[in-house]
Amino acid sequence: MSQSGKHQVKLESLVQHINTLIDRQELVSNIVDKQEMRRHDLVQSLVEREKYSELRHLIDQLHPADIAFVLENLPLDRRQLVWSLVDKSHYGAVLLEVSNAVRETLLEGMQHDELVVAADNMDSDEIADLMTGLTPETARDLLSSLGENDREQVKSALSFPEGTVGALMDFDVIHVPIDDTLDQILGRLRYRRGLPADSRVLMVVDNKGFFQGTLELEALLIHPGETPVSEVMNREPIVFHTNDEARDAATAFKGYDLISAPVVNAHNRLMGSLNVDAVLDYMQQTSQKNLLGQVGLHEEESDLFSPIWQAAKHRWPWLTLNLLVAFIAALIIGQFEATIAAVVALAALMPITANVGGNAGNQSLALVIRGLSTKQLNRSNMMLLARKEMSIGVVNGLIWGGVMGVAALVLYGDLRLALVMQVAMIVTLFVAGLTGVLVPVTLKRLGLDPILGSSILITGITDTMGFFIFLGFAALVYATV
Repeated sequence: MSQSGKHQVKLESLVQHINTLIDRQELVSNIVDKQEMRRHDLVQSLVEREKYSELRHLIDQLHPADIAFVLENLPLDRRQLVWSLVDKSHYGAVLLEVSNAVRETLLEGMQHDELVVAADNMDSDEIADLMTGLTPETARDLLSSLGENDREQVKSALSFPEGTVGALMDFDVIHVPIDDTLDQILGRLRYRRGLPADSRVLMVVDNKGFFQGTLELEALLIHPGETPVSEVMNREPIVFHTNDEARDAATAFKGYDLISAPVVNAHNRLMGSLNVDAVLDYMQQTSQKNLLGQVGLHEEESDLFSPIWQAAKHRWPWLTLNLLVAFIAALIIGQFEATIAAVVALAALMPITANVGGNAGNQSLALVIRGLSTKQLNRSNMMLLARKEMSIGVVNGLIWGGVMGVAALVLYGDLRLALVMQVAMIVTLFVAGLTGVLVPVTLKRLGLDPILGSSILITGITDTMGFFIFLGFAALVYATV
């Protein structure tokens, strides 16, 4: 087993152990409550005081990421209990590790002083992320408790739209003058006594704060101290603007193996840096959001233990759409009741074309969504992809329609039924390929997220069309042959 796999097993065992500790402590408390003894109040007080001491000691030894895993895998009541036992100095680190949905449940019960302690251990961009889960009143109180510089940086971070580089960038960046020598830069770093995380380069600016390039830390070691920064700096690094899309930046980080990169505004002033940890967090959150969105679920559903009523309401819109599509499919089937009654085998075979069509449509959907996210798919090549997917549908329809036609012939001995199966498969897979392209593209042009509910729409359309194509062609064949 890999090291990561062993760690995962260890974390799962940890969650079980914590549940066992809580069960045991609750059992002891219940027994004491029911006992009649001298100094009952004193005994009960001592039990309560020591009730979760072992659990608190265990939690204090955990890494913030492991605490986050535990919190995400506990029901709401036990999650709040464990959270109350976490050392307040670790609040900030843990809140950064948990999912957005779980973070909201933790923030709901936090007092103002606890939020201030959490913010003390966060950078400005991290505080901005934290504030998105607070009520307006609490957010204002927290903002007013920050120092002037931190407050302005948080306001700046909140001004950038979600999904942009500006919303992900780190304000804690070291910039050095272009006119300095390497020895002068080393002196500045020694005075600072520390570097931001993931810092492999220093940002070079002119005397007006305009970005000029980057300086590798390695250059401070391999070049003479009197060398000017301007001679060894990189004048053409990969640079991002605050309004660039985060997904484009993530693609660049992956393609160029970046650790950090400068971020500038429209006037080329240095604003901060984009670091690999922020990009990885963004990619993970986006992946989870996309996975949930394809089946019509909100990001809040990533919390497996969210309140039942709240989770149920989030699913209503797409369940309503499903019911509508199912009702339309039922109406279509009802129009061919006489045909089905005459050829009973149609009832057994008609789900096949619909199911295969739904699968084929979702395969096309996955390719289109990937093409849209990577910017490979655009208006110039959209029709080319649509023709390709429709052609693939015809080829697969010929092959697998033929297989099912032979199967129908063997099972039912009806050549007309085999012909219906063959043609229905070809047409249904053709329609599925076209639908898999048109649905996400249409949603995007309407200004909607092409991922949200696309899978449900594709399945609904292909099911309905599959039934109509199969039964419609069957009615035609059996009426005329």
